[in-house]
Amino acid sequence: MMKPVGKLIVIGGAVNKGSFAETDFDQNIEKNLNFFERGILRKIINESKLKEDSVIEIVTTASQIPQIVGTEYKKAFEFLGAKNVNILDIHNRGEANSDAMVARANAADVVMFTGGDQLRLTSILGGTRFHDTILLKYQEQDFIYSGTSAGAAAASENMIYQGSSSEALLKGEIKTTQGLGLIDNVIIDTHFVQRGRIGRLFQAVVNNPRTLGIGLGEDTGLFIHNDVMTAVGSGLVILVDGRFIKDTNLTNINLGEPISIDNLTVHVMSMNDHYDLTTKTLTIENSQFNPIPQDK
Repeated sequence: MMKPVGKLIVIGGAVNKGSFAETDFDQNIEKNLNFFERGILRKIINESKLKEDSVIEIVTTASQIPQIVGTEYKKAFEFLGAKNVNILDIHNRGEANSDAMVARANAADVVMFTGGDQLRLTSILGGTRFHDTILLKYQEQDFIYSGTSAGAAAASENMIYQGSSSEALLKGEIKTTQGLGLIDNVIIDTHFVQRGRIGRLFQAVVNNPRTLGIGLGEDTGLFIHNDVMTAVGSGLVILVDGRFIKDTNLTNINLGEPISIDNLTVHVMSMNDHYDLTTKTLTIENSQFNPIPQDK
């Protein structure tokens, strides 16, 4: 399969934002759109086709209070100089299949999916003409899909939509379903560090070790282009690679019992580190083992 021409920017959310039915996110949207997210929004503008003149559509479908959330993002983008920012609030599948929404998707250089409930996002948009248009644009054009929190979790082919942090390494505790399918063979979890969600990602990966688990910490994102992921923001990205798992008790235990895993590989990325999805290698930007440059 050809590499997509477009770019993905997925964001873990800000500290104190929720990921499933984000009540806290909604109540504190003004506070939560903090300096970090503005920094990421600057990255989105800079990477977009027409920079400040790019058409940006803010998709608020995941949120329960779309007008407030959409307005905050619109203000933040405009504060950074973006000139063509619109709010796209799709409430139902009929709207997502309408000519008007398809036309707006076709005209957009950037779509930014806000936080909220990712199951709401996929159940309303999945398989619609709007969804198909975005997938095609991402494959063939200089186009950006950006998502924060729920919008990030929904970007992959498979997504986690439910599962407590504390019980996540008990068999059956996490629930996954199909996401929006912009990136294959990964699964993304958000609010990763603050909410202690590493166990959720372990279970998602042991269920299918071909899947690379990506845990986005607060105030952290990934810029993905040409099959290379670059960490952006102030926090951590955790990668869970299951390809070298030697043993597990997964199929021999009952639902609710603890999972054992032997030889699971974990990487930690911070700002400007790169991970190549083709070669499955991590490059630490500020490595203490970088060779000393030789005099020419």
